[in-house]
This record gives sequence, C-alpha cells and structure tokens, in this order.
Amino acid sequence: MALSEQYLEDDIHPIDIVEHLAEHHDWDFDRVADDQIAMAVEGQWRTYSITLAWSAYDETLRLICTFEMEPPAERMGDLFEGLNAVNDQCWAGAFTFWAEQKLMVYRYGLVLTGGQVATPEQIDTMISAAVMSAERYYPAFQLMVYSDQTPHQALQVAIAEAYGRA
Repeated sequence: MALSEQYLEDDIHPIDIVEHLAEHHDWDFDRVADDQIAMAVEGQWRTYSITLAWSAYDETLRLICTFEMEPPAERMGDLFEGLNAVNDQCWAGAFTFWAEQKLMVYRYGLVLTGGQVATPEQIDTMISAAVMSAERYYPAFQLMVYSDQTPHQALQVAIAEAYGRA
C-alpha cells in the first residue's frame, strides 16, 4: 500500500503527515507547534537537524536541514564560492550558511497554493533529498574550509552521487 492511500479521504495537515513519517522511520522528533516539527535524522557523516513548518499564509511547506559548521574567517570567501558552485548543482533546494548561528543550511519550500495537498511520498522525498544533499556535499564543505584545497578541488569529492559504501 502506498503511503498516501491511507490519507485519500482525509484532509490532513502536512505536519501530521511528517509526524507519521518520523514515527515510521523511528526518527527522534518534537512537535514544536501545530504547524512545525523538528527531527533528528542520522546520516553517514553526522546527525542532521530537520525542521518542517507549514505556512498557511502562502501555502508553503518549508524544510530546513542544518548541521553545525565553524569555518575560519579567512576561509569564508572559499566557502561562499563553493556554495555558489554547489547550488548550481542542486535543482531542488539550496544551501546557505548562517554565520551567526554557525549552521550550514539546506532549504526547500513545497508550494501548495490553491488548496493543493502534500502527499506522504512528496514529503518523504523532500526529507530524503535534504539528507542526500547534505551527505553528498558535507565532505566538500569540510575540505573547502579546513584544507588548502580550492572550492573547485573540494567539489570533486561530490562530483557524482555515491551509492553504497566501498
């Protein structure tokens, strides 16, 4: 049975769907408010903090996936150059660095105007894409700011999506 089949007759809140997915995947989560949920999702490189929030005002389900990063001040130019290059490769979502909070952030918004309803498959794909993107580019971001490699050189570790482990 598809994830969405159990929701066909109900007009269910997108954050309720996220909560159900978090329970299904056994992720730690906290229902922050009726329209917001925060989760911890384990990746290969680290645990990612993921927050999804529903905005009824513009009918958008917003996702942010974050991980801590404290780049040295002298490497910020390389980080921003690398972010530009990474975002050129990301078709769904984008990365940004929140310097004050010392967080690397992947953001995505699912626009559901006109009364559209998000399906569990769409939301699961949003979360999976966020984690996959963070996993794919995490090593490159580390090399950009903590090694003597150029952003172009650092991105070579993320040139192709990896499947499995060596």
